[in-house]
Amino acid sequence: MTIKEIKDQDYIVQYDSDANLVDFIGLFSLKGPKEYAPIAELLNKIAADEPEQMTLNLKKLEFLNSSGISMLSKFVLGLRKKKAIQLVILGSNKMSWQTKSLKNLQKFLPSLKLEID
Repeated sequence: MTIKEIKDQDYIVQYDSDANLVDFIGLFSLKGPKEYAPIAELLNKIAADEPEQMTLNLKKLEFLNSSGISMLSKFVLGLRKKKAIQLVILGSNKMSWQTKSLKNLQKFLPSLKLEID
C-alpha cells in the first residue's frame, strides 16, 4: 500500500494509491488557491493517470471554506474531460455543510456518485 500525505496542524489529506482513495480529515480554512495548490495538484495528478474509479472520502472533513469548495469544484469540473473516471464522493450527514455543498458538485459532473450517510 502506497500512501501520500499532505499534513498541517488542522488537517490531513491521505492518498492510498492502491485503492485510489483520498481521505480528507479535519478543518480546511486555508487562504486562497495558493494554499490549496498542493491538494489540487495531488488530485489532478491522480486524475491524470485516469483510474477507473477515484474516491474522495470527506466523511471526517469537518469544515471546508469557500476557497476549498472552489478548489474542489474546479477539480470536479476538470473531470468532465476525463469521461473514463468514475468519481465517488463519500460524505456525512453529521457535517452540516456537506449535504448542500456536495450535492452542488453533481451539477458540474452529473456522473458523480455521491454517497452521504
